[in-house]
Amino acid sequence: LPLCFPQKLWKMLESDQFQSIWWSEGGKCVAINKDLFEVEVLGRGVCQRVFNTQHIRSVIRQLNLYGFTKVQRDFQRSASLPEFLAEEAAASAHSQILYYYNPSFNRAHPWLLGTCKRR
Repeated sequence: LPLCFPQKLWKMLESDQFQSIWWSEGGKCVAINKDLFEVEVLGRGVCQRVFNTQHIRSVIRQLNLYGFTKVQRDFQRSASLPEFLAEEAAASAHSQILYYYNPSFNRAHPWLLGTCKRR
């Protein structure tokens, strides 16, 4: 039987084959480098595709359908101008990274994967 979306996502996260997707927040969130994901995962040929799409918005739609919510990253800002500018540059580098959370999708609790159902 083909794997459902959460199972494919889990296998990708546990694989060292992909650099564009990883566990974040101690295994509680999925982090996706949007630009790299589009090339590395969605840009594959038809025979090597993980998902039946070439569009990141379709993957995001699947995440939403399976109960994942987007998590905003809050960066603390410094009062001094040079430190603030350096932090802004770091934050803009992080803007291409998307974070998603689902309470039933946790690296420390793989048995919860079965409760991760499509809405």
